Parts: sequence; C-alpha cells; structure tokens
Amino acid sequence: MRLDLHNPYPLPPLPDPIAGLGELAYNLWWSWQPEARALFARLDPELWASQDDNPVRFLRRVSPRRLAAAAQDAGFREAADAVLAALAAATGTTGATDERDGFAAAHPALAGRTGVFAYFSAEFGLHESLPIYSGGLGVLAGDHCKAASDLGVPLVAVGLLYPQGHFTQTIDATGRQGARYDALDVPNVPLRRAYVDGEPLSVSVEIGARPVHADVWVVLVGRVPVLLLDTDVPANVPSDREVGAKLYGGGPGNRLRQEMILGIGGVRALRAAGFAPAVWHLNEGHAAFAPLELAREHVAAGLPFEAARRAVGAATAFTTHTPVQAGHDEFQDDFVLAHFDGYPRQLGLSEEAFLALGRRVHDDGARFSMTSLAFHLAGHYNAVSEEHGRVSRRMWHDLWGHLAEDAVPIRTITNGVHRPTWMAPELGVAAAGRAPEAVAGGIAATADARLWEVHLGLKARLVEAVRRREGARRARLGWPGREATVTGLLRPDALTIGFARRFATYKRATLVFRDPERLAALLADPARPVQLVFAGKAHPADESGQALLAEIHRLSQAPPFAGRVVVVEDYDMALARLMTQGCDVWLNTPRRPREASGTSGQKAALNGRPNLSVADGWWLEGARGDNGWTIGAESAGSADPADESAVDEADAASLYRLLEEEVVPAFFERDADGLPRRWLALARAAIEAALPRFTAARMVAEYVEEVYLPAAFAAGGAGDQATGSLAAWADQVGLAWPPGQPGTPPPFGLPEPGELAALVRLDGLRPDQVRVELVAAREVAGHLAFEALVPMAFAGHGPNQLYRFAPSAAVPAAARYGVRVRPAESDGVQPPSLGEVHWFAPPPAGA
Repeated sequence: MRLDLHNPYPLPPLPDPIAGLGELAYNLWWSWQPEARALFARLDPELWASQDDNPVRFLRRVSPRRLAAAAQDAGFREAADAVLAALAAATGTTGATDERDGFAAAHPALAGRTGVFAYFSAEFGLHESLPIYSGGLGVLAGDHCKAASDLGVPLVAVGLLYPQGHFTQTIDATGRQGARYDALDVPNVPLRRAYVDGEPLSVSVEIGARPVHADVWVVLVGRVPVLLLDTDVPANVPSDREVGAKLYGGGPGNRLRQEMILGIGGVRALRAAGFAPAVWHLNEGHAAFAPLELAREHVAAGLPFEAARRAVGAATAFTTHTPVQAGHDEFQDDFVLAHFDGYPRQLGLSEEAFLALGRRVHDDGARFSMTSLAFHLAGHYNAVSEEHGRVSRRMWHDLWGHLAEDAVPIRTITNGVHRPTWMAPELGVAAAGRAPEAVAGGIAATADARLWEVHLGLKARLVEAVRRREGARRARLGWPGREATVTGLLRPDALTIGFARRFATYKRATLVFRDPERLAALLADPARPVQLVFAGKAHPADESGQALLAEIHRLSQAPPFAGRVVVVEDYDMALARLMTQGCDVWLNTPRRPREASGTSGQKAALNGRPNLSVADGWWLEGARGDNGWTIGAESAGSADPADESAVDEADAASLYRLLEEEVVPAFFERDADGLPRRWLALARAAIEAALPRFTAARMVAEYVEEVYLPAAFAAGGAGDQATGSLAAWADQVGLAWPPGQPGTPPPFGLPEPGELAALVRLDGLRPDQVRVELVAAREVAGHLAFEALVPMAFAGHGPNQLYRFAPSAAVPAAARYGVRVRPAESDGVQPPSLGEVHWFAPPPAGA
C-alpha cells in the first residue's frame, strides 16, 4: 500500500501531551469505545453534549484554556495515554483483544497483511456524523468494517462520498414527509484526502464520450480504511460534479453513473493506492461493475474474455440483500450502451454479448440487471438469512439453467450487528473484543434489580430525546402550546413498543392499527398503559410509503392515540441506538417472505428487548420461545398467501392477542420488590439468544472462513499454488459447454445405455484434479429438486481420450440423473457459467 492521508482542514494545534487526541478524532474507532467518548466529554462536558458525538467538530470548538488545563492534568493524561495505546493496539497487529486473539490464532496467515479483501458498498452507516447511508444496507456495511477491524481481518472498503448525503427528513403538520439535502460539513467530519507519492489521488471513469473524475477521500474505521470517491471536483463539467452529490439521488441515468464510479472507479482507486486484493466482495448489485473492470484488466493483459471472467469469478463474492424484485436496479439496453461507449470492445465482446451479461436466462426484454450482472461475474454468492436464501434461490434459479432450485449455490450467511456499537455501555458488558461467553456471563451475573435499573435509565433517555426532537419539530412548525404537549408526551412507566425502519408498504407499519378500537383499549388502560414510538423514512419517490407515514402521523394527533403514539422525525443511527436500547419491546411486521434479515431486531435483542415479530428474516432463526413472541404462529397457513388482506387480518388478530394475553401481562406483573420478573427473564433470554449468533463478529468470521479464504485459494491469492488457480483449471477442463449450443462436443457421455457412469473430457488434467458428482433428481412442482449427490470415482480410461467415472456409493432411484465436474478444491465456487449440471436425456433405462 502506498497510501498517505492528508487533512486539508487541519485541527487547531493541541498541546503536546494530548496531541494524540487529533488522531483519535479522525479514526471512527472512538465511536464504539466508551472510554474514548468519555475522554472527549471530560474536556468540556456541556460542549461535548452539544456536538452530537462528533469529536472533530468538538476539538475545533473547545477552548484552548480547557485543552491546556487537560494537558497539565495527570489524571487526564493517564486516561488519554490508555485510550491512545488501545487505539494503537486495535489498528496494529499486537495487543489484540480476546475476540481478535481467537480469530488471529485460527488464521495466522492473515496477521499483519493489508487490504487482502476488498469490500464494495454503495453506502456505509459508520456514524451519524457522516451521513452517507440510508438504512439497513449501509449500517450493515459499517458493522462489517467495524467487526473486521476488531478481528484483525485485512479488509479495505470502497464507497462513494455524497457531498449532500442522504436526505434529512422533515414531517409537516399533516404528516407529509419532506426531504432536505444539506451539504456535508467536510471540515467537521473524519475525512482526509488520499495521497500517493506526494500527489492527491484521483481516478477517472469514461462515461459516454468523456471521462468523469473522482477524488479519493479516506475515513479510518479502526484498522480498516474506507475509500470514498467524490465527483464534485473542478475537473468535471457541472453535470458530472452532481453525479455523486446525493445518495441514490437523481433518475436512472444518475444511478447508473454512480454505479459506474463505484465499481469501475473503485477498482482503479484501489490499484492506484497500491492495494492488491485477493478477493473482491460486492455488497449488493450496485457494485457489479467492479468485476467487469477486473475482467477488462485481464483482457488488456491478453486473456480471452471467458478466461478473464472465470479468473474474476474465482475471486469475487456477491451478497444479495433484496427479496423484492422491484428493489434490483435495471436499466434500458440503449441507455447502458450509451454510457459504456467503447467498453464492450475493450472486453472483446459484441454489444449483444455485453448486454447478455445483465440478462436473465428467460428474459427477452431490453433491460440490463445489475443483480444478473453480479451473478454472472461473481463465483461465490450468499443471502443474508436462511429464509432469504430460500427466496433468493427461487428468484434466481433460472440463471443456473437446468440446475434444481434447491441446488442453486446461493449459500446463507445470516446478518449480524456490531455489538460494541449497538449494545448499551450501561449494561457493562459491551466492550469490543470481549468474548461472547464473557458478555453472556456478565448479563447472567447481573442482578434483576440492577438490570431493571439500567433499563429504566435507558428508557428515560429515550423519552427525553423523543420529547426534545418533537419539541424542536413543533417549534419549527409554530404549534401553539407545544411545551405543555411535549412535556406530557410519552409516559416513562408505560410499556413502550418501538417500530423503526424504512417506510415501505411490505413492512406494514399500519398493521397494529387494523382494529383501532381494540388498539385504543390497549393503549388507554390506566393500570397497564401502552405507547408506540414510530420512526423511519420513506424513499422520496415512494408515495405509498410516504402515505403510510402520513396516516400514522394523523392517527398520532387524534384521540384516542394522541400522546400514546409518536412519530419521531429524521430517523438516523443516533435515534436507532436510543430506540433499540430504550424501548421495552421491538415490533416487526413485514409481509412474509419479504424481509431479508431485519437487523434492527437483532440490535434490540442485544439490549435485552424482546422481539414481537412476524416469522421472517433473522427471527425465523432467532426465535426460541423464551426471548420474544412470533406474530401469526398460531394462524400460519390459515390464510391464502396471495390474499394479502386475509393475511393482514390473521396477523393483526394474532398481534392483538399476543399483546393482550402475553406481552402486556409479562411487562406489568410485578413481584413484592416491584420487579417484572417475567419480562426480565425475557430480556436475559433475548441477549443470550443474540450472542454470538447474531453479531457482526460471527458474520465476518463466517465470510472469512466460508467465502474469502476459499475464494483466495481458488484465485491463487492465498499463497498456495497446489493445483493452480480456478481460472487455469477452467481453461484446461474447457467448461464452455452450455447445453444445447450447436457444434460443441458433449463433455459427458454414457458408456452403455442405462449404466450410471460418465465419460469426461479432462483436456490434460489429471483425474485427481477434478471432483465428479452424480446428481439424482426428482420432480417437484414442475422443477427438478435434488434427491442425492453421489461422488464418482475414476474408473479407468474410455474411448476418444475420455475418462470413465463411476459412482462410489449407492445411487437412489430418481426421475433424472446428471453429472457435474468441479475443481477438486472448489467448495463454494460455482458461478452460473461453472459447475453446471449436465442432465442425461432421456433418463437412463430403468431409472
């Protein structure tokens, strides 16, 4: 790596004994370290409280007198030295914490390396002071980087710097959402310019007939550098300067240009900065042009495109997040070609072949899909929950030709959340690096009275913050009597149910209002009061989502819900922490099976908040009966899934029953000490169930072990050249055998009619360099499903330089049989163009 960082907006000089605070402020590691935040607050508590946890802005405003006094204070210097030593340990290769020590012991080859794994995402939710995220996808990317830093994973990340960020949400007196875009306050966020060899780093991407330039900025996330590309530079014409101005801003043209800058520009930025990743990870299809640029590099070096694609696929992983078809970016063919003027020729492709990379197999329309492109170019794929894996295999199985749906190689790595970021420090167990067993043990050892005391403090903080935010909104709108109404807003003693997520129709934010009278009776019970806190943004172009938000706001202002239902303006990471830590119960009501994961529920669970959720996403894996409640469990299958109204009716009835008979009683039943023992047992179970299964540390470790390291091996980037790279293997074995293509010899044959053996052409490979498998399939609902996968062993030479393989285990009776060939070391490497099953047709006699 040749990268240097320069700050064009340097901080005011700090006294020498505490000068390290400047470096601390520019590394977001401080954001998940309570001791680091306490250190800044100690300088000037009132000023720190007013700066929204932003140490860069804070250090510009704190008085020189206070800085000088702190530099002379031995106690402060000692605390500062301890925090700075911890930062040095976290960003170096020694002095690691428990969690990282265990990971490093398991993966010593990764120690001390830099940028081995490149991670691309269109958004990063790192901290609220850097608003380049819109929701769950970005926050997941931020948590991925933080956990990689904690574990010592040699990750480098790439995204876009949006000078106007994501929109600031306003809600007017009628509940209508407004979208305000504010210029990013670059001098007061932890960004520095990337320099190489003494010069500022910039890259360019040819879009249409002209280059678009992007400067490269860097934000440090512990030991993980995140490179952010900015097109708002003088070298660009005005329209190009606006390309990256807003997250997901503009129409389809701007979206396509952003994705070209992210993918193509991101690869070029990494190369220019001196990084040489062995593995490239695409977080959603927005970054699918990155492997296209990698293939272009190989073609420029002399490889034919198919060989280049195989080489790139071996080293590329793709995570799909979206189970809703409309959420996948698609563009008109002519539009794509206009933006990629000349690029297909650089790949050695015709325009038709170039467009085919973004096609689905049975799609004869004129749309280019970023998700299809990612699937065609990557070699490793995963969904983000077990249920999402099933949905994704169903959605995309046609890309694998005749492969059975349940054999589509989209694995599952369930999402997790970064424990130190989201778990309340007041619980006393959230420190980064602590082993999950230690955290769980700490919770188990915490007395009920103490756990309840901490919870009441977190809840009081939420109530205060909601009142403050709502008071500011009402002041802006000029509401009369706002102070009295805000003071009475929310009751600290009421059961507080939180609902916070993007306002999309499938998330059914209004389900709880389906029977207003029944809900009103619940909320207004004087002995057992209940209140609802809503937060979330609708996409500026989503009128239906905005209508849901307006409807809930209307209800919140009218009897009998006024004061008991609150819609909080401008959902961001700060409010997300307050809500997941301070609510009593977390509500989630998506329409099944459209929730990919639902990480807000995981954040709530880490804080001991029982989930009240539909059986979808992560909750299908996380629910165990003692850590929350499942909506619709008793009525599952009673309504036709296609009849959305009937499903909503059944789920609403289940929700009301759970609230009335289980949730409310569990919270309000108190013992002689005034403690809700049933609710506290649920709280403990929620934390225990979330640890370590739904943490980002577990998630990142799985990516490393199941995706990154196998991909690095397959691509020859892990230092082990045992059988060569997957690309070389594919070139030898000649897997360009798409079924039905005329003029190509079949790769497999039957020695005798009805005999379950295969003749395989290896083109110079040894039999021990391949894995040959017999696929037995059955017919299920019109498609082929695996019955069994039987290894086949080398059984001698056949005619015409073919090799004979025969089953090495018993073969079950099946409707059809097929054969597939893979590299011997290719676990998990199965792009649509590789490892395809070739079915015998007709089935062998007697099958």
